[in-house]
Amino acid sequence: MRGDSVESGRSKTSYWYLVIPALGVLLLTAAVGKSIAELTSTGGLLEAGLDLILLSVPGLVMLYVGLRLPNTSLEAECYPRIVAWTVGGVVAVGFVQGLRFLHPSVDVEFTFGTQAVLFAVGSIAGLGIGVHEAQALTRAAMLEKKNEQLKRTERRLEDAVAELEASNEELEQFAYAASHDLQEPLRMVTSYLDLAIERYGDDFDDTCQEFIEYAADGADRMSNKIDGLLAYSRVDTQGNSFDAVDLDCVLDDVLTDLQVTIDETDATITREPLPTVEGDARQLQQLFQNLLSNAIEYSGDESPRIHVSSTAEESTWTISVHDDGIGIDPAGSNRIFDIFQRLHSVDEHAGSGIGLAICSRIVERHGGEIWVDSEPDEGSTFSFTLIALEERATTSDGTGLSENQ
Repeated sequence: MRGDSVESGRSKTSYWYLVIPALGVLLLTAAVGKSIAELTSTGGLLEAGLDLILLSVPGLVMLYVGLRLPNTSLEAECYPRIVAWTVGGVVAVGFVQGLRFLHPSVDVEFTFGTQAVLFAVGSIAGLGIGVHEAQALTRAAMLEKKNEQLKRTERRLEDAVAELEASNEELEQFAYAASHDLQEPLRMVTSYLDLAIERYGDDFDDTCQEFIEYAADGADRMSNKIDGLLAYSRVDTQGNSFDAVDLDCVLDDVLTDLQVTIDETDATITREPLPTVEGDARQLQQLFQNLLSNAIEYSGDESPRIHVSSTAEESTWTISVHDDGIGIDPAGSNRIFDIFQRLHSVDEHAGSGIGLAICSRIVERHGGEIWVDSEPDEGSTFSFTLIALEERATTSDGTGLSENQ
């Protein structure tokens, strides 16, 4: 019932615009009547023409504006205001003219034509003010609607963020519980396999030994996958707060951790000076370690040759890790950043298939992008962007980069 009354009220309000063309018709009628009366009484063609013009022009304006109102962007609720201003203009002129009757010292006589013209001008002035106010009110109403829409959108975004945070928390709890519950039986399998080999190893033939080694290797790989899945789920929730991070120091720590692998593979790693960025130092260290480990692992038959460089952009730095390894088929270049996605079998190259997925998630948390440019047998260049500090140190040439082999 309430909705019906509101709709009915709107319908009634929308017809207020008809008052404006009605006043226009009234002015046109007065113009014609006054002109005819002037011609009949005095025969003055000039006076009759002037009265016709002075009264008909405002009438035509009011008729046109009134009929055009429904086709404008003005709210129908504003029509009564326009009518009120129009009538108010007439009332104001009438009040001014009435002063000559109320004040004894005023001795001014207005002819009928003069009075009609003044009333017409007053109505046009009121109409203009009313339309202007209606436009202002309509714009204000539109802004208020947009503001309400923005508020609703903001509330929906806040709800979505809260749901996402709750979902991430549940995912982390699930991953932790799953890793804990799954690691225990895996450790038991590994322990009993080791115990079986220790006690009965001499009684096993080569085939049995091979089966046990496969089982132990599978348990180890499953354990690594579980640890990787747990690390992947904790990138967002267990990360440290962002701070200024010197990537040169981060790379130094990574090279120290990988020194044994570098010596074993006779890898050569060259570098350019790296910038100071805003980020999580621990996660950025993991990012570099994963990329350098991959570059060493997929170096092919030759000794790994890896180069780390950086390029300044407007508000970001692009860090690149280039290798001369076996390369990647471009068709799989995007898939390698998905979790558990591998382009090579376990027999060809070890790994859990989570390392690059963790890299991608770390870069996303830092507001950047990661991609790879590669061709088979032509090496790979993994690049990612990081947000630059507002005030970053530059070298003497002003580029922030220099060559250091």
